[in-house]
Amino acid sequence: MAVLFRAFYATSASGYIRRTKAGVPTNAVYGFIRYFWDAVQTFGPSHVVCCWDMGGKTFRGEEYAAYKGNRPEAPGDLIPQFALIREVMDSLGIPNIGAQGYEADDCIGTLAKYYTEQTDMNVMVLTGDHDMLQLIDDRTSIIIMKKGHGNYMVYTPESLMTEKQLTPRQVIDMKGLMGDASDNYPGVRGIGEKTALKLVQEFGSIEGILDNMDKLTPSVRNKIENDLDMLHLSRKLAEIHCAVPVACALDVCELRLDPDMVMDKFEQLEMKSLGSWMGVAIG
Repeated sequence: MAVLFRAFYATSASGYIRRTKAGVPTNAVYGFIRYFWDAVQTFGPSHVVCCWDMGGKTFRGEEYAAYKGNRPEAPGDLIPQFALIREVMDSLGIPNIGAQGYEADDCIGTLAKYYTEQTDMNVMVLTGDHDMLQLIDDRTSIIIMKKGHGNYMVYTPESLMTEKQLTPRQVIDMKGLMGDASDNYPGVRGIGEKTALKLVQEFGSIEGILDNMDKLTPSVRNKIENDLDMLHLSRKLAEIHCAVPVACALDVCELRLDPDMVMDKFEQLEMKSLGSWMGVAIG
């Protein structure tokens, strides 16, 4: 979902919204497909699944009422594109996966866990969200989209440690300590990224920190003691759940384009040039 928002704002910020002759906005869909196909061409996956937020309250909102409560409503021109992008992905033969009460991240984590544990497949996750770094393991890499098309940072356990000096599990502990302003949970008030990183690196985990409270400065110790419940809740909110009731068999998500189906949808949306750019031709 974050990639769709990114595609929308990439053009709407300039005041231009791509539309069909009937006035249907398509700028986010157009941009999303360009991001998507560039990644396909760059990384060459054999199978693809697209995961979405389904709307409505999630279990995180039930746990913490203010979760994501700071986010404005989606722009009016983006809302109809939520359904439209699913139609386009259907035309590309890409399964759309989501689960009520959970976020797309949880669906991604669940499927990544299934494919790496139950098949011989390695998994690549394309995202702009650094929270996903917690999913990294020996067979799951996270591809972070950077500014511009075709600009990626690929994280493995080794590169995560090299760049951020963290293990995947410690990504969650960091969020527990420092919170996440974009998701609107505070962590321990008064502890920012720099202090959180120092604590996690020195003590290994939140449990390690709590076991060594006597070694902390009085200021940091008091902050943690005063916000202990929020520390645990923030970590719970940050952790991606990997046991969501979703599934997608390998034969369903194998990447096989039907050129006629793709071009029919692109012509319907008046973006035939996108099919040409992708190298898709009718017949």
